[in-house]
Amino acid sequence: QDNGHDPEVLEKIWADWEKFASYAFNKSHATCYSWVAYQTAYLKANYPSEYMAAVLSRNLADIKTITQYMTECKHMGINVLGPDINESQQNFSSNKSGDIRFGLAAIKGVGEAAVKSIIDEREANGPYKDIFDFMERVNFGVVNKKCLENLAYAGGFDSICEFNRSKFFAVDDKNSAALPYLEQLVRYGQRVQQEKVNAQQSLFGGGSMVDIQRPTLPVADDWNQLQLLNKEREVIGLYLSAHPLDDYRIIIQNMCNVTPEEINNLPELNGRDVSFAGIVSSVQILRNKSDKEYCRFKLEGYDGTSCEIMLFNKDFEKFRDRLYVNYFIYITGKVQPPKYSPDRIMLQINQIQKL
Repeated sequence: QDNGHDPEVLEKIWADWEKFASYAFNKSHATCYSWVAYQTAYLKANYPSEYMAAVLSRNLADIKTITQYMTECKHMGINVLGPDINESQQNFSSNKSGDIRFGLAAIKGVGEAAVKSIIDEREANGPYKDIFDFMERVNFGVVNKKCLENLAYAGGFDSICEFNRSKFFAVDDKNSAALPYLEQLVRYGQRVQQEKVNAQQSLFGGGSMVDIQRPTLPVADDWNQLQLLNKEREVIGLYLSAHPLDDYRIIIQNMCNVTPEEINNLPELNGRDVSFAGIVSSVQILRNKSDKEYCRFKLEGYDGTSCEIMLFNKDFEKFRDRLYVNYFIYITGKVQPPKYSPDRIMLQINQIQKL
């Protein structure tokens, strides 16, 4: 101003500088980001499954982020398939059909050394023909019992077995002294491998392989879909081969107007009648200072999102018979301030029904 400049122009320039300084890149930085953004967009457009497989692999340890990216895969028309002993790589990978295959290393309790051993054997001597062939070839020095159990829970053996995953953990109803089927398979594989070693060591002595009997499949009940999917989720972190709410998809798509995720942000729903559905994944019965019971439960939706809901007094007594873990429920209510506290926004539940 002392140098004869217009004060309004000076104020305008200073205000622009302030905005720019709050978040700004210099030209060289901006150019690099633009180039990376262009390359990324090109890969996503022209190699979508390979690109998304790489993105998923970069977030192996973050199930929430993986779930978000898997939703993006669905929007792009890409299937994310479960782990498979004959197709999975260590991380997420794209297969010949353009789908993404879950990585073996993404299964809890399956270490990198075990994964490398399984893949190296497969690449050296071909795909595993069946579960017996797998046990005859696997390196039990690095692939332990826990690893095999979690592979079975995750569905890694589904392509080479024609029986329910539960059979791996079943003991034959007719023989209470028998071992679980998976342990029998491990002992069978170890015996076969030991006999091969013995035969090689006694080549000059005329030794030969002993015919080792394969264990027979136990007679036991199969797991239902919910049991199977819950075990799968324990070791993968999410429902993958199916979803427990698949049978109710049409109801959820047509009768629900919000998701559990939206229930977490009630101010945005103020004044609205809401309806949503999901699986009860946890229930806590608590007591207040007056020794009256109230309830906190978690609801997980079809889209993978979740919310926590509190029920007090008459509402809890009215709906408590529908609040058990693994119950599928449909909730209707209204989001509005309670009479006694107009500054708060609450979900007032009208009805909880079993799907």
